[in-house]
Amino acid sequence: MDLTYTPGEQEFRARLRAWLARVLPDLPPRPSPDDWPGRRAYDLGWQRRLYDAGYAGLHWPVDAGGHGATPTQHLIFLEETERAGAPYVGANFVGLLHAGPTVAAEGTAEQRARWLPPVLRGDEVWCQGFSEPGAGSDLASLRTRAIRDGDDYVVTGSKIWTSHAEVADWCELLVRTDPAAPRHRGISWLAMPMDAPGITVRPLRTLAGSTEFAEMFLDEVRVPVGNRVGAENDGWRVTMVTLSFERGTAFVGEVVACRRTLAELARTARANGRWDDPVLRRRLGRLYAEFGALWRLTQWNVSEAQRSGGVPGTGGSVFKLAYSHARQELYDTAAEVLGADALALDGPWVLDRLSSLSYTIAAGTSQIQRNIVAERILGLPKGR
Repeated sequence: MDLTYTPGEQEFRARLRAWLARVLPDLPPRPSPDDWPGRRAYDLGWQRRLYDAGYAGLHWPVDAGGHGATPTQHLIFLEETERAGAPYVGANFVGLLHAGPTVAAEGTAEQRARWLPPVLRGDEVWCQGFSEPGAGSDLASLRTRAIRDGDDYVVTGSKIWTSHAEVADWCELLVRTDPAAPRHRGISWLAMPMDAPGITVRPLRTLAGSTEFAEMFLDEVRVPVGNRVGAENDGWRVTMVTLSFERGTAFVGEVVACRRTLAELARTARANGRWDDPVLRRRLGRLYAEFGALWRLTQWNVSEAQRSGGVPGTGGSVFKLAYSHARQELYDTAAEVLGADALALDGPWVLDRLSSLSYTIAAGTSQIQRNIVAERILGLPKGR
């Protein structure tokens, strides 16, 4: 991996930085965290600006509607947008970082043409229908069933932690199409239109007060067979492609954000007198080194994905495991630096700290990631 920048990459950074400086002052105010229709409109509006400027799907393959940018250009884009304080993907998270890349890697030409352009243009939002009340981290135990009826599947069951279901147009949905098959078999990956009859969405309020997740109940929802990505009963393999994106590259922008947060903490510690504590200085220094190493691991994972056809490998589990715990420690340290100010309920630090608690669960628990690292990277025998 070559970590130096070519003249072309430096020119790309300068051009992007100039564009951000020009467009960010004209953005409308961010909507309230509880205003999901407003947040959807805001996030889709930003995505449309990226699309019109040629930055949407920058690293996606050209035949998927992207620009085929190099891994380094992709990382430059993430660095510069985060440092400039540009909006993140927001409600577009599942479509841009999970479902879209999966369709690009596994979908037919017709499926790519139908679903990818609206995601890149900022026309449609996707949600994720994977976890179930009895099958969270043990995803292979899912019980939502899909029975073939002519050209449709008839889907019945329930999902939980359905990201952005309130404002989504489509759902990447896992269903059991062969209940007699072993549990890792008999699963299929469907794209379900969220306006189909029989869908009930009930928002869930998180510890941080957000309703970005929901319960979803499916009562004989008809989904066309043509909306299946991959072969019938091959959904577990397709799901591993989705999860490799979720664990391997979906969090890379957040690493940049954490490094910026760490710098803010160091400045605050100097201003409020906490910098005189040598234990705190060592803790901040260790976090600085850890997030620097995570950024290098990010660069390696993105480069490796490019070499393997665009799909991240199991190294994403190493990153996700380390990042989840580093993020939690970062916000624990923030509470130590800020003291009583860290308890201000209307402040961003409280919400970010509460949000950090979920990262060792989201996208596969830390226990699951350790199993993947042990079995698929280290070659250790499976536990009993």
